[in-house]
Amino acid sequence: MRNWLLPEYIEDVLPAEAARIETMRRCLLDLFRVHGYQYVIPPMLEYMESLITGAGHDLDLATFKVVDQLSGRLMGVRADMTPQAARIDAHLLNQQGITRLCYAGSVVRTKPDGLAQTREPLQLGAELYGHAGVASDIEIQRLLILALQAMGVNQVHMDFSHVDIFGSLIAASSVDPQLEQELYAALQSKDQSGVASLTQSLDKPTREALLQLTELNGDQAILQKAAKVLPAMPAIKAALASLTAVSQALADLDVSLSFDLSELRGYHYHSGMVFAAYAQGYKGPLALGGRYDEVGSAFGRARPATGFSLDLRGVVTALAPASLPTAIFAPAQGDAGLQEKIAALRAEGHIVIQALPDTGHDVKELNCDRKLAHYNSGWHVMPIDSDKN
Repeated sequence: MRNWLLPEYIEDVLPAEAARIETMRRCLLDLFRVHGYQYVIPPMLEYMESLITGAGHDLDLATFKVVDQLSGRLMGVRADMTPQAARIDAHLLNQQGITRLCYAGSVVRTKPDGLAQTREPLQLGAELYGHAGVASDIEIQRLLILALQAMGVNQVHMDFSHVDIFGSLIAASSVDPQLEQELYAALQSKDQSGVASLTQSLDKPTREALLQLTELNGDQAILQKAAKVLPAMPAIKAALASLTAVSQALADLDVSLSFDLSELRGYHYHSGMVFAAYAQGYKGPLALGGRYDEVGSAFGRARPATGFSLDLRGVVTALAPASLPTAIFAPAQGDAGLQEKIAALRAEGHIVIQALPDTGHDVKELNCDRKLAHYNSGWHVMPIDSDKN
């Protein structure tokens, strides 16, 4: 066995790509900061009880588990930072008003997923706690769109749904958990015949409404159609009103919008509006988000919550190939003037690589296209092929 081989779907990030990822990470965290989102760094390991509380069975399956040698308790390597942020809001900050948090860090998953098809995504996200109205959903969605545009992602497309529409139909007909799960699966695949077969025992209004969900996808006009063909339940009316408010609030941004009322991603985790961001050139969603008001109650402090997360590394993989920034080459001299010049250039943000004594350097390998040369009693930046010495 070759000792340097990495596990499947685990790989190194080399300098050019790593530099771009780090630049974007800093850019996005600065964007979040000026919008009032405070940066937190949750631990990589936690006890399983808190790591997946309220997040559902899927996250349990995605989590690597280890035994804590100090306590003997089962621990997990985080597969999603959103529950950790909810725990921080509920127990550590314990603020009564609005809390805005953001994070960026590696997560580890048992199976590859996402744009990069890796088991170690670099998850970056923002969460807003303490506000239950549609205004906080809109704030989070606008922040996501701005983040993607800041990364150079053009022609962003946002797709929306609302889990209360399906949830209220299920609750009104007292559907048992097994049938609920089967209906959920059929709706995700837009299997109208499957939905028809599964709903034979349900009352006619519910049956027809669930069948309609398989066709209620498209632009904003779908919301008007849904208001006509779905039962006038308070929860459904409120959900459609929220989706309509979002379509109006995002109209000033350079994005396209669609609505798919049978899309139930994270149904057992989310509690309201859900959304996904797409763009041309990407095979899947760039980011996922939505409302998850119930997670806080699992930590003993119920708080309205909405947010989004994306795999920064996955988004970067679909951009044009990264290249390293060019550098300035400096000779290995101890001249005080040279050191002052190098320090000044670095303070301005330039990359300056100084040679080591008695060592050869390939300036092309170092990606240097300029050099520091001494002439006219001073040190000056010159093209690498200049004859100045």
